[in-house]
Amino acid sequence: MESFENQLLIAMPSLDDSYFNKSVTYICEHNDKGAMGLIINLPVNLTLSELLSQINDELEETPSLEQLVLTGGPVSQDRGFVLHSPQAGWHSSLALSDEVMITTSKDILMALGTEEAPEKFLVTLGYAGWGPGQLEQEIQANSWLMAPADEDILFHTPHDQRWKKATAKLGIDLAHLSSDIGHA
Repeated sequence: MESFENQLLIAMPSLDDSYFNKSVTYICEHNDKGAMGLIINLPVNLTLSELLSQINDELEETPSLEQLVLTGGPVSQDRGFVLHSPQAGWHSSLALSDEVMITTSKDILMALGTEEAPEKFLVTLGYAGWGPGQLEQEIQANSWLMAPADEDILFHTPHDQRWKKATAKLGIDLAHLSSDIGHA
């Protein structure tokens, strides 16, 4: 079985699901039990500063905390996930690649906006999940494109430009993509 871990799952224009339309999802885990990913381009109406003030009312304002929190997916939207650049000392963070780590630990949230924070990070609420074989079936049905994960897209590209940039990384001009699907 080919693993799709550390790949970007890019919604095809034909995917008319209101939740996943034009979404880009970073695949964190993929095995014979299913797949788990975080949508990286669907913001909620909440800044990181506003989210963290619910946890710590003595939080100091910093520009890095003004980024928007993202909807990671429709599952467990009360659960937060932090994708971040590698940094020693975060024992609860799991390395997904040489460039990306993930955690659900509160300790890293409290470090965001301070000198202890990872250099690059994004925060999501919830995740996207697929059962065994479901993601493979959706890819075969032409609902998704796959591209290698890209640190620039994850951490530096504005969320509203990630879908376009991810498709461009594949050499695809969005103007030439059809919403029709078919098989040769």
